[in-house]
Amino acid sequence: MKRMRIGVAGKLLLIMVLLTSLIFIIIGGISWIVMGNLGAYATQSSLALGEQAIGESTTALEEDAEIYLLRLVKDQAEITDMVFERIISEMNVLNDYGKVMIKENNVTPVTWYTRDIKPAKPGETGIIHLSPGVTAEHVLDEIMALSSFQPVFNTLFHADNRLTALYVTSSSGITFIFPWTPRVDPTFEPRSRSWFLEAVNSSQFVWSDPYVDVLGNGLTITCSKAVHSPDKTRTWVIGSDITIETINYRIITTQLGEDGYAFLINQRGDILSRPGLSAGETRWDKSYETENLLQSTNEDLRKVAEEMTRGLSGVSRCRFAEGDKYIAYAPVKSVGWSIGLVVPVEQVIGPAHITGSVIRLASEETHSHITEQMSFLQKILITSFFLLFIGVTGIAIFFSKIITGPVMILSEGARRIGNGDLQTPVEIHTGDEFEELAGAFNRMTNDLRNYIVELRRTTAEKERFTRELEIAQGIQQSFLPDNVPDIPGMELAVFSSPALEVGGDFYDFIPVGDDQWGLVIADVSGKGVPAALFMALSRTLIRVSATWKSSPASAITEANTLICRDSKASMFVTLFYLVIDSKKRQITYVNAGHNPPLMLTGGDQSDITLLKAEGIALGIIDDIDLASVTVDLKKGDMVALYTDGITEAMNKDGEEYGIERFTEVLMQNRDLDLSALINAIKTSIKEFTKDAPQSDDITLILFRAV
Repeated sequence: MKRMRIGVAGKLLLIMVLLTSLIFIIIGGISWIVMGNLGAYATQSSLALGEQAIGESTTALEEDAEIYLLRLVKDQAEITDMVFERIISEMNVLNDYGKVMIKENNVTPVTWYTRDIKPAKPGETGIIHLSPGVTAEHVLDEIMALSSFQPVFNTLFHADNRLTALYVTSSSGITFIFPWTPRVDPTFEPRSRSWFLEAVNSSQFVWSDPYVDVLGNGLTITCSKAVHSPDKTRTWVIGSDITIETINYRIITTQLGEDGYAFLINQRGDILSRPGLSAGETRWDKSYETENLLQSTNEDLRKVAEEMTRGLSGVSRCRFAEGDKYIAYAPVKSVGWSIGLVVPVEQVIGPAHITGSVIRLASEETHSHITEQMSFLQKILITSFFLLFIGVTGIAIFFSKIITGPVMILSEGARRIGNGDLQTPVEIHTGDEFEELAGAFNRMTNDLRNYIVELRRTTAEKERFTRELEIAQGIQQSFLPDNVPDIPGMELAVFSSPALEVGGDFYDFIPVGDDQWGLVIADVSGKGVPAALFMALSRTLIRVSATWKSSPASAITEANTLICRDSKASMFVTLFYLVIDSKKRQITYVNAGHNPPLMLTGGDQSDITLLKAEGIALGIIDDIDLASVTVDLKKGDMVALYTDGITEAMNKDGEEYGIERFTEVLMQNRDLDLSALINAIKTSIKEFTKDAPQSDDITLILFRAV
């Protein structure tokens, strides 16, 4: 049988067709599988990264929210504490006046009014109410005595617009109420009210539970105190009213979004104030029962209430009212109550949910796009196979050249990239996959070139930002004193450490007169560059004011006016300012919302006191009232001025260093040189926080009379 003869061209054609078909089938099949796997992997990775981003952003928001809420509730507790301290101060004035009047035998006749006789100026006049069974003829002298409270009540009532009413009730059944009102029920018996009965049996100020006011003001809380005559035959109870509505909207006024709110509870866990708390249908002559959190069926709420009634601060997460809530709480020390802030967890992590929805939508769009591209590439593979199979016959003799030429060009391009040449493109115009590969190769080269340029730019930006922060740190440090002044009879040392490159703490030593130096320690709200800029403004204005004004109270009041006038960033600064008179061995100080310094007296190591004074932080309101306090120094007396970066330094478990540890280190090392004492304090803080980062700026000034 004669064998079939096939020429070289035919063999080459057959071989090339078979090889091409086999290779294309293998490569196409692998590409088909790989592209499918890559598409699935890309979709899964996108979804996984999205969920991870959602989880991390939610965790970060929750952590930041707890820190913010704790600081916010502590600030609100301090503000609330100042309001109630003012009411107690006003009650002290009335109590002192009552002690004088109850001893007075000769009472000047005055005009008095009842509910049926309207005075010309009701807002400046009180009303006499006689309990059932009491007649004016038998108690006329005491009516005159109680009516004499009118000018004092008038002054205090119009000076404090939080007060609803002022009154004094005698044990004989006479009540003088300010201001005048016709709404007093004739059957009203004040002596049966809890604020009267508890005050009679106590020597201290008494704060009542909420009750329905007879004057028609709704739910009310009364602060009262009893005054007794020298012969114990008469008792007057002086009281001041403040409504729950006033507490809700004018005292605990922190804005917490649409669903957040603040509330107050007393030492027994009774709710004193919260939004929506009202008397309802309860009349003034009926008992009002308020909710007690210690008796709540919700275990989480009971635990929070127990912490609050113990006077502790913290943040807890509870589930009640059909949702998870954050409750931040802090004590109101002047009245023994506790304030709480409630914020829905959903309100905190809401932005994370929105971001999650956006990420999921983007992942779905990516999946759809990948699927479309996969389908498109698969069609290209199938089409290319048939076109190649049909056209391979005509190009068989050129196949080797067509294959090897583009490969050599790509190889040369890879070599140039290895040598650092990212500018010369790979030029292939074969009209097939090699041209696409060359295009992808060129795009990769262009992307790599752009990435290098962007990396250089980003690195330069980072270096510039680092240099600017270093310059800012140097400028801020230049604002602080280079060294401590030499004050005769005084040993002085200072330490300051910002939490970031720049901070908000500052201190200053200001010469204010012969033998007198002013010491300033302050803490600006926030950290970083904004706090540093506000610190620079505040430090300059305080130094100018202290130089102009000799009185500490006048100087800081003037500085507050200037800060409020120039500050537009809603920031504030707490400050403690004292003037050392080395000749008289005296210090005179004011406190603008700062941590009270500690004073250790010489000779008795167990004697340590707080240098307290009334005052609010600078930059909050224009008109502030600061109280100056003067203290004599004896040899060995030491004073420690500090910022809350010391007491609020936290370890990795979130536990604060606290005033107790700080006090203990001062007491144990009080006899050391002040520089050595500062090192002991720094060591103690470092041993407590260990590897935890510094959470706030730290500043410490120590001075001792020698």
